[in-house]
Amino acid sequence: MYFWVLNICLAFGLCAFLVGVFIPRILLISFRKKIFDMPDERKIHTTVIPRLGGVLFMPVVFFSFILLLGINVVMGQMQIQAAVIEDMSALTFGCCSLMILYLLGIVDDMIGVRYRGKFVGQILSAIFLIIGGVQIGSLNGVAYVWTMSPWISYPLTVLAVVFIINAINLIDGVDGLASGLSCVALLFYGIWFIVLQKYIYAILAFATFGTLAAFFYYNVFGGHKHNRKIFMGDTGSLTIGMILCFLGIQLHQFASDYDGILQNPMVLAFSPLIVPCFDVVRVYLHRVRNGKSPFMPDKNHIHHKLLAMGMNQRQVMLTLIATSIVITVLNILLSPIVNVSLLLLSDILIWILLNIWLSRRISRRSAQ
Repeated sequence: MYFWVLNICLAFGLCAFLVGVFIPRILLISFRKKIFDMPDERKIHTTVIPRLGGVLFMPVVFFSFILLLGINVVMGQMQIQAAVIEDMSALTFGCCSLMILYLLGIVDDMIGVRYRGKFVGQILSAIFLIIGGVQIGSLNGVAYVWTMSPWISYPLTVLAVVFIINAINLIDGVDGLASGLSCVALLFYGIWFIVLQKYIYAILAFATFGTLAAFFYYNVFGGHKHNRKIFMGDTGSLTIGMILCFLGIQLHQFASDYDGILQNPMVLAFSPLIVPCFDVVRVYLHRVRNGKSPFMPDKNHIHHKLLAMGMNQRQVMLTLIATSIVITVLNILLSPIVNVSLLLLSDILIWILLNIWLSRRISRRSAQ
C-alpha cells in the first residue's frame, strides 16, 4: 500500500510542478502568436485571454505516468508494470481515444472545427474505448435494467462518452468551473480506485488532478492585466472530458465486479458528473423548446443564471463546486438504502426545482 501511495503522490506532485513550469511558456507563445479567446456578447470576459492551457494536459499526464513506470522498472519495482500489463487493452485503446480528442482540440483552438467534426471525433474515440473493453455493460438497476446485450451496451457507451465530453466542454464558461468540477470528480475517482485496489487508475486520476490543480491557479488567480491568466480551450475540455469518461466507466465496471462495495456502481461512477450533465440536458431542451438549434451557444447555462442573480465569477464557481460535492456525497451515502431509480429521480427533481427557483429570482431581479 505504501508503494502505491508514494507513486500516487509523486504523480500528483510531478504533474502540478510541470504545469506550473510550462504555463508561463505557453502564455508567452500565445501572446506572440496571438492565439486568444476573443470576447463577444455571449462570453463573460471582456479582454483577450490565451486559450492554450489545455495543450499541456495530455503530455504532462503521459510523461509523468511513463516516467514513474520507467523509474519503478529500473529500480526493480515491477508492480506498476504488472498492473499496466493486466489492463493493457483498456489502457492502450484509452490512450488512442485521448490522442484523437487532444489533436481535435488543438485544431479547434487554432483554426476552429464545426460541431459535426467534433461529434465524429468523439464517436470515434468512444469506439476505441469499446474495442479496449471499456463499456457500460449494466445499468445496475437504473430504470430496473441490469445486464444489457452488446447491441444496447455499445450504443449506450458511445452516447455516454459523447454526452459527458460535451457536458465538460459546455460547463467551461466561468473561471475555474470546469477544472474545479473535474477536480472534484477526479478526487472521488482516485479515492475509490484506491479502495478497489485498482492503483494504476488511481495514479492516472491523481496525475490529472495535479495537472488541473496547477492550471486552476493560473485560470482563477492569474491576472489578465499581468498576462498571467489562461483558459484551457477545447483542447483541455475535450481531453479532460475523455479522461473522466474513461475513469468513470472503468470505475463502474470494477465496482460492479467488487463484492465489498455496498454503494451502487452507477451512483459511484457518475454522481460526480451530475452538475455538468444535468446542466447540458436542461440547456439543450430549452433551446429545442424555443425553436433553436441545440448546438448553437447561448447564455442559459447554470453559471449564467447564477451570474444574473448578482454573483461574481468566483462565487459562481465555488457554489457549483460545493453543489457537486454535496450531491456526490449524499448520493453515495444514500445509495445503499435508497432505490437507485428513486435516487436519480430525486436528483432530477431537485435540479428542476432549483432552476425554476433561479429563473423566478432572476425575473424578479430584472423587474426591479
